[in-house]
Order: sequence, then structure tokens, then C-alpha cells
Amino acid sequence: MKKIIFCSSVVFILFSCKKDIEDCNCGTIANDGISTNSDGTSCYWLEIRNSCTDNKKTFCFDQDVWMDANPGESFCVTNESGW
Repeated sequence: MKKIIFCSSVVFILFSCKKDIEDCNCGTIANDGISTNSDGTSCYWLEIRNSCTDNKKTFCFDQDVWMDANPGESFCVTNESGW
């Protein structure tokens, strides 16, 4: 009987503990704007505060992405592992 109770307790503890996994290529849009690159093309930029490190980084996107993204919203940057 003790073995059953012990095993049940272990199983309960293992499955009741869940680890919060944050996506470290996501964050909150802190600022946005448009600038001109040295080659004359436009950079539609978003400054994003990383949800894991609290660091800010600026990224250029195409106009369609930029138009749909607003400061204060959550945003994930694909092909970026964190900053």
C-alpha cells in the first residue's frame, strides 16, 4: 500500500508541475516609424522589447507587416533567436 501511495504521489508531482516556456523571439512593440536606407529604399521599422530579456531592438519589415503592427501589441520575429 505504501508503494502505491508513493508512486501515486510521484506521478502527481511530475504531472502537476508545468514549466512556463517563453518564446524569446517575441515581445511588445515599443515604437514604430519609417526611415530611408542609404540605397534609397524605405525601412518600415518596429522597435520591439523582448519578453525574455527586456532589451529593445529595431527591425525592418515590409509595409504590409508594418501597417498591421501597432505599439503596445505583442509581436514575434521569425528567424530571430532573441536579443
